Amino acid sequence: MSCGEPHETDCSEVLSEVWLFLDHECDQRRKELLQSHLDECHPCLEQYGIEEHLKALLARKCGGELAPEELKRRLRAHLFQTTGEGTVEVEVEITTTTRAAAAPSSSRSSRSSSD
Repeated sequence: MSCGEPHETDCSEVLSEVWLFLDHECDQRRKELLQSHLDECHPCLEQYGIEEHLKALLARKCGGELAPEELKRRLRAHLFQTTGEGTVEVEVEITTTTRAAAAPSSSRSSRSSSD
């Protein structure tokens, strides 16, 4: 996507990182660059607003769910195998940062879990 206007950062690049921006997962320099683009590009700001509303909706409808006991047990077992430590306490909470249903982005794919 491009709005046709010249920007320091391309529209498609900004939109591919919009979830990182929403989740405060980018460094300060990148955050400022994305914010600057959103301040001057109405189409990207509009898309950002849609994603922001989607995040809020997900938080309202899916927030606060706890992970199933079986998942916690498997995580503990895996951590034990990996670290070799005797006791591993893991508290898992499913939050809206899990974005499997959100628009795909290569920058997020390395953060997703198949468990």
